[in-house]
Amino acid sequence: MSNFRFFTDFGQRPSEEDTLMKLVRASLLLLVLFVAKQVQAEFPSAITHVVVIVQENRTPDNLFQGLCFAPFGTSTSCSTSPSSTQYNIQNYYVNSKSVHTLLQPVGLQTDFDLSHAHSAFVNESAHPSSPITPGCSANTFDCAPTTWNQFMYVDNRQALNYDNAYGKGTTHILDPYLTLATQYGWANYFHQTNQGPSYPAHQFIFGGTSAPSATDDSKAIFVAENPSPQDGFAGCLGSDTDYLIMPGGKETSFGGKPGSLCFDHDTMATLLDAAKPKAITWKYYAPNAGSIWTAPNSIKDICQPNSGFTKCTGTEWMDNVILQNSSNPAPFLKDLASCSLADVSWVIPDGRWSDHANADNGLGPSWVAAIVNGIGGFDNSCGYWANTAVVITWDDWGGWFDHEAPIVLGGNQGDYQFGFRVPLIVVSAYTPEGYINNENPHDFGTILRMIEGIYGIKEGSLGFADARATGDLSNFFTLTSPRSFSGPIVAVRDAKYFLTLTGTSPTDPDDDDE
Repeated sequence: MSNFRFFTDFGQRPSEEDTLMKLVRASLLLLVLFVAKQVQAEFPSAITHVVVIVQENRTPDNLFQGLCFAPFGTSTSCSTSPSSTQYNIQNYYVNSKSVHTLLQPVGLQTDFDLSHAHSAFVNESAHPSSPITPGCSANTFDCAPTTWNQFMYVDNRQALNYDNAYGKGTTHILDPYLTLATQYGWANYFHQTNQGPSYPAHQFIFGGTSAPSATDDSKAIFVAENPSPQDGFAGCLGSDTDYLIMPGGKETSFGGKPGSLCFDHDTMATLLDAAKPKAITWKYYAPNAGSIWTAPNSIKDICQPNSGFTKCTGTEWMDNVILQNSSNPAPFLKDLASCSLADVSWVIPDGRWSDHANADNGLGPSWVAAIVNGIGGFDNSCGYWANTAVVITWDDWGGWFDHEAPIVLGGNQGDYQFGFRVPLIVVSAYTPEGYINNENPHDFGTILRMIEGIYGIKEGSLGFADARATGDLSNFFTLTSPRSFSGPIVAVRDAKYFLTLTGTSPTDPDDDDE
């Protein structure tokens, strides 16, 4: 078994009362995890579309400090013991001398990246007050190279001009995210399902597991890291190596030949294809075929590689995996504008408008705003607003600090589940304004249960993370009548900007070695 299960607050010496409360909370959590939900939740019958937007590598403490201050909050908006109307955001960490130390500001764009390998998860969990200090080539917000570390938050103070379809004026880089979190639904306790980087995280988001097979999943054997070499094809057509994490936490190298990362298990696509009385359509939008973000490239039934492992020949790969190219830089926005969305869409950003440290151009909030505005009907008349559920999450913690210790599943499964918190925002016409969810824990499996519940598929049917999850996000959809779209969500860039970036090649983090 791994050498950590439950944690006290980072670096603090708990009081007896705190310890008792943590033990009570841990006991209740184990009870909830043991008695998983068996009752099929009810969702608004009008919802016929689901859009899952997956951003990159952030924690609530790193990206959402703005929820605690005007104009999106007040001094009482945040608490580490939140009520139903408070956000669980903390602006300090406890250093090795047990001193409360404020997080330092940094831009959304950085010239450094933090390790978010499984080893980094173990280190950050066991030694939460020990900073990671990579080098950097320039200073931002007066932050010297020796202080670049995970104890930072994204600064949202700089005024930015916009002059686009939303009008003309000033905004701030994170305002779209903060607006969505306060106008719709926010989860205080949403964790990445895995304890590692993007490649296994995206496998969990699409297929409920990073295990090579269903048998491996049942034995708690998971692919734990990003594949190597980083510039290879991360999937059925690659010859990459990776690591399997075994019960007990030991990692074992595997792969190195064609088809090594071609997994033989069901995914959410399997359930959607087999739905009755008719199949539920789906699409997966991604920047490149071989990206670590393109989860279907590792699924044998979808890729259906030829005998030489040089080409995916599957019909679903051809029809349902929608790749960006120089003449179609934003295919999801294009399909949205033409009113041709599938029932379920997974939407992955180009690296330039992801939130991935040392890779992004600060365009992530604008890209997400363009999607939500389009669904809200701002620049089209497709009518998606009243029948669409939008889930916005981040694939992993990226190495950044978060004050909430990871919640770890019991038994062998806990050797790789769960990881640190990542943000989760739910947007729909049936989500109350300013709703804050304190169910604990949520994870990627919770999103899969939501999709199952919305389409009348028995929740947990996939048998992986969806079966282990204890919630389905149904508490985010409690309004009996649809509310009007409150947009547009103002951002520095609008949909037209992304749709007209022709002639540029898509980018992704295949060079991400963490």
